[in-house]
Amino acid sequence: MATQQVDGAQLAPSSQPLTVAIGLIGPGLIGSAFLRQLLKQAPRLLAPLHASSLTVVGVANSRRMLLRSSVAVASAEGSWEQQLTNEGEPMDLSRFISAIAAAASPASSSSGSFPAPAPRPCGVLVDCSASEEVAAAYPAAVRAGLHVITPNKKFGAGPLARYQELMRLSERCQRRFMYEATVGAGLPVISTLQSLMQTGDRIIRVEGILSGTLSYIFNTYKPGMRFSDVVADAKAKGYTEPDPRDDLSGLDVARKVVILAREVGLAVELEGLQVESLVPQPLSDPGVTSIEAFMQGLPQHDEAMSARAAEADAAGGVVRYVGCVDVEAGSAGVSLRSYPSGHPFAQLSGSDNLLVITSERYLERPLCVRGPGAGAEVTAAGVFGDLIQVIRSHPRL
Repeated sequence: MATQQVDGAQLAPSSQPLTVAIGLIGPGLIGSAFLRQLLKQAPRLLAPLHASSLTVVGVANSRRMLLRSSVAVASAEGSWEQQLTNEGEPMDLSRFISAIAAAASPASSSSGSFPAPAPRPCGVLVDCSASEEVAAAYPAAVRAGLHVITPNKKFGAGPLARYQELMRLSERCQRRFMYEATVGAGLPVISTLQSLMQTGDRIIRVEGILSGTLSYIFNTYKPGMRFSDVVADAKAKGYTEPDPRDDLSGLDVARKVVILAREVGLAVELEGLQVESLVPQPLSDPGVTSIEAFMQGLPQHDEAMSARAAEADAAGGVVRYVGCVDVEAGSAGVSLRSYPSGHPFAQLSGSDNLLVITSERYLERPLCVRGPGAGAEVTAAGVFGDLIQVIRSHPRL
């Protein structure tokens, strides 16, 4: 089997090189994009990151896992997919975590007249799934000595006590829990908030258009249009989930708001969040109303949305679906709101995300972070960026 391990250039005798072992769970669109980006960029990163090797040692989906000293990411197009199908074994999450931790163990080597420093182990679990089961295993991964990187929102928006436990555990174990890509895909959202607070700024309010789907819908929707037609157009163009109710319910945005709220110090639970669903109540139960019946029934509820859009338009504004964290009030929620035409939310186009941060430093002119908030490549880039930060900060003494 061809292997995928990138070996570092000769390191100075005084350096503390790392052996980086990566286990990926969820090799779907985002996970596959992450592997491609890693393969392309790893050779040039080894020396700057003082790593002797950066190796994918495990790939797993919900059914099967592939554990190797080095997974053949690059031996052929789709090689790891073939290996996972043909050579993989039944998925065992506990054993997968243990195997990644074991693969990161240090190895001794020497070079020339100087003994080379023993490489320091650095094990990383990358979770690109949307699995609650995998998210629940993050504490076990950290206890095993692994850093955890994820775009999976299930942990960050899950039970508060579990979240707080992992934060304490990661600090005690000197292992990082990284989740930049949970909000805004590859946009620097979490890191920007962290940087502001670490340098002494006080966050007052965080507002965001955090759904590419709902951004597109309300950037397109104008008075005189039928809301149901805009939703149907977004579905036809692939902006929505197969069932648009998954977007219109606001649950995905709510999870992101919980993550943001906790980041700025609010102790909130998803269940306690005020979330305005855009799904008409009679059409809300997918067990009763099929996707087709929902799309057929939605036009009967256009009038309510038309009235809200017309009211905003008469005042010179627009309606936008926004998540808001009010730090001073200690509240967070998701709702449809009106904004004046000069507001950054009113000037958004396409399916971009936009986060507006009001703080003591950015009081008169809030700080805006704008760009694509969805897509495999940009989300994978956010995950990859977290990996680089993990390697840079990994203990080397």
